[in-house]
Amino acid sequence: MVELHLVILVLALMLGFVASYLAVTERDLLKAVGFSSVQAIAYAIAFYILMAPDIVLAYVAIAVGIYSALLVFAISKTERYEVV
Repeated sequence: MVELHLVILVLALMLGFVASYLAVTERDLLKAVGFSSVQAIAYAIAFYILMAPDIVLAYVAIAVGIYSALLVFAISKTERYEVV
């Protein structure tokens, strides 16, 4: 049972790392916010596996909900695509 938890933890962390990289390199800002939300969900799963349910509840509400909504609102006031 412990091995299964470790495998899920490693997979969640790898998904979080990949989503973080994609969020940083993406030129479409709305897609970057989506990748950031995927990263936050992956880290919330990792926190749940590490038996920290109080952190999971706060992290999901803030990182996925409020943070993403605030960024989408800010992007709507500017250009959608990043110009380099």
